[in-house]
Amino acid sequence: SSAIDASAPAASPTPRRDLYNPRSQAGAATGARAAWGIAVQDYGPDVALIEPAFIDRSVRIFGKVTVREGASIWPNAVIRAENHAVEIGPHSNVQDFCMVHVGLRSGTQIGAHCSITHHCTIHGARLGDNCLVGVNATLMDGVVVGDNCTIAGGTFVPEGAVIPDNAIVMGVPGKVVRTENRWVVNRINAWYYWRNALAYARGEHREWAGEDFERALAAERARLVEAFAQQPAARRRRG
Repeated sequence: SSAIDASAPAASPTPRRDLYNPRSQAGAATGARAAWGIAVQDYGPDVALIEPAFIDRSVRIFGKVTVREGASIWPNAVIRAENHAVEIGPHSNVQDFCMVHVGLRSGTQIGAHCSITHHCTIHGARLGDNCLVGVNATLMDGVVVGDNCTIAGGTFVPEGAVIPDNAIVMGVPGKVVRTENRWVVNRINAWYYWRNALAYARGEHREWAGEDFERALAAERARLVEAFAQQPAARRRRG
């Protein structure tokens, strides 16, 4: 069979641009920025929203921040970049009550298809693609996390730590407890939030309930498993 493009999830209905902004034309005329399903507001000249899937109206964004296509930012998250920069990669999600900030000497970069789950702090750290950071975990200044990694809930990763690809990290301080390529599992988690983001942008808050979602989930899981199997063995081992 032909190679599968695993760079983005399967297609889904297009969200409404104007859902939270009934006066979108007037807002655009005054310099406010319209994006996919986002409450239109002016975050300032240094914030770049490149067709994210959803940004909740309670989110606060300051400084030099880029949010890329398909990404989502959830209620009461705060992103600040008074120096350096913050980048949220394609199809990644920053969930409720997260704090994403730059460090004194380092910016923050979150790769593609990552999930930064509830109450996390990402402070001047860099994450590769397809990572999951568990609830209430903290990544400090200068931390570098490879691709396909999982940081367990409550883990504290101290300044300057380097986490290799495919690592599972737990504890205080965080340590690598085993190696496992979590490409499929972490991509599915990011897909959940991408689908949810498109639904929230349409004003629908029950995306994960019902048979339609279960069928879509099964199809996406099968697509990702096949795409992973088509990767060379060496790449599957190292991510």
